[in-house]
Amino acid sequence: MNNSNQLVELETRITHMDDTIDQLNDVISRQQMQIDKLERVVQNLLNEHLELKDQISPEITDTPPPHY
Repeated sequence: MNNSNQLVELETRITHMDDTIDQLNDVISRQQMQIDKLERVVQNLLNEHLELKDQISPEITDTPPPHY
């Protein structure tokens, strides 16, 4: 293989690698957006749970029974 062919091969490989990196970056970005959304949903659910728990019976605590 001569230097010109090697250079073309390397450029082709770099182009494919760049494309793969871009695709992976897109996937990671979408996943992070999903994680952020899920964290907000979980936080909202926790807040609602705590509010409802206080409304229903404020004297109940989340401690295990004495025999544990």
